Amino acid sequence: MALHRFPAGFLWGVATSAQQIEGARNEGGRGDSIWDRFAAMPDTIEDGSRPDTTCDHYHRWREDLGRLRWLGVNAYRFSTGWSRILPTGHGAPNPAGLDFYDALVDELLASGIEPFLTLNHWDLPDALQQRGGWAARETARAFVAYAEVVARRLGDRVRFWTTHNEPWCIATLGHEEGSHAPGRRSPQEALRAAHHLLVSHGWAVEAIRGLVPAAQVGIVLNLSPAWPASPAEADRDAARQFDGFFNRWYLDPLLRGRYPADAVADRIRRGHLASADLPFVQDGDLDRVRAPLDYLGVNYYSRTVLAAGPDGLPKAVPAAPREELTEMGWEVYPDGLDEVLGRVTGEYGVRSVHITENGAAFVDPAPADGRIADPRRIAYLRDHLLAVHRAIAAGVPVHGYFAWSLLDNFEWGQGFTRRFGLYGVDFATGERTPKDSAFWYRDSIAARAVADGPESCIARRKP
Repeated sequence: MALHRFPAGFLWGVATSAQQIEGARNEGGRGDSIWDRFAAMPDTIEDGSRPDTTCDHYHRWREDLGRLRWLGVNAYRFSTGWSRILPTGHGAPNPAGLDFYDALVDELLASGIEPFLTLNHWDLPDALQQRGGWAARETARAFVAYAEVVARRLGDRVRFWTTHNEPWCIATLGHEEGSHAPGRRSPQEALRAAHHLLVSHGWAVEAIRGLVPAAQVGIVLNLSPAWPASPAEADRDAARQFDGFFNRWYLDPLLRGRYPADAVADRIRRGHLASADLPFVQDGDLDRVRAPLDYLGVNYYSRTVLAAGPDGLPKAVPAAPREELTEMGWEVYPDGLDEVLGRVTGEYGVRSVHITENGAAFVDPAPADGRIADPRRIAYLRDHLLAVHRAIAAGVPVHGYFAWSLLDNFEWGQGFTRRFGLYGVDFATGERTPKDSAFWYRDSIAARAVADGPESCIARRKP
């Protein structure tokens, strides 16, 4: 068994998001987000749950920071709640909301933990949705004003800034498929939303740098290698189509200043666009979208294997037996992370990468002796960290890794049925219980290294 050491200065972290852990829906002057409204609608959340309380992090954040200290992380990726800071999405800031994140940042820094702040992790204020949401260009302007409010308050202490988390999910799941908030089902709206997210990113990069000259500003994309299910031409084309709209629709504007021509042609064939003259793109937009990134955040969970459906559209197919998949139905495929990292740096020239989310949902047993056994999650984290180590050894500039997630939480459309946390959460009582993966991650961070064989969790003190 070999020990693979990581470079000095590497960021070891965990990630969360405001909507998924904070709760306190009606406290501290917070306004509703699109997820509060969406979860209150019938048949939108798998278990019927709502994020009204979730992990109650709003009241328990100090004890949760104690867990960060126990883990030994030197970075924490969190998001500010737009509707907690600007309850109607614009106008005068809510002092209580800003005070909450101000105290959080101060405590992180006092604990030697780097704040890694995300401005938009899907929780658009519902008041803005009622005015058109991301399908309306005005929302992009509102986002910049929100970014400026946060930067003015926290920019003297926060170095790492992320504009948006996974714009594909917001645009496609939220506006085309309707499985995420706001629950729209319009391909045309999805295309407009995707563009307005990218434009607002470019505008916000400029605004943040103007207020925080030393800021490191990036965006987080969920990326997945697209593999054909067979050598058949139809399946290879299905993989190309998926890659075009899942990966390249965001990578190409951000890093090349244009939308991929083949993916535009696919959308025209489907009737989603009238022509290659994209009606939502205004003069100068793509120059702004291409604002230089200080880093690219990569959220990686699995590859996607594609076959051509009866209608010729790409269809994801299982790549492993059901018992080998995670509870999200995703294949455990760490080699895909090598592939993604090689692509964004080799093909797109990205000069700094952070793995901003990586983790797995499994069915966890009940706690025993104050902890929860989760060997499959340990194996998942270990094998993906080894992929990161391989990439670094090959010269890929990966500077940080954030496990998803610190806590079991409100997992969007799956509610409380999917558990990714290093800590289990009893959503009735709020009690947190460390999983064996928390002990394993703590040991790895302490060693600044990962072993390539089965790893025992030798730490016994309950965090």
